Amino acid sequence: MSVNVSEILNELLPYVAYVLMAIGVMAFLVSVITQVIKELPGIKEIPTAALVIVLSLILCPVALVALLSWLERPITWYMIFGCMIAAFIVALVAMDGWERVAEIWRRTKYSDTTVIDKDLKSKDL
Repeated sequence: MSVNVSEILNELLPYVAYVLMAIGVMAFLVSVITQVIKELPGIKEIPTAALVIVLSLILCPVALVALLSWLERPITWYMIFGCMIAAFIVALVAMDGWERVAEIWRRTKYSDTTVIDKDLKSKDL
């Protein structure tokens, strides 16, 4: 009995794509919900990173349970465990994405046109 690596990869590749797509969708949902609720009065004092982690740890298992009940599959302990690990990956993707957007916004947001003029003069165009 020989193992054909190509066949194994062909069977595994669609599942890897599904997992990456699920992480992207969940990170998008966590990011959007974070941006919406972080301006609420009681949540304003909570650091954004902590809020993202908590939202990920809540939304990922809820999404898993909803998916498995829709597929009529049993929920096992290792699925929940894997979902918790995936929740941290989702939080990492969600935090890094918004941090980069905020960094770009801070770099391009000028309150005075003289700052723009100074920047343009200092760069070689």
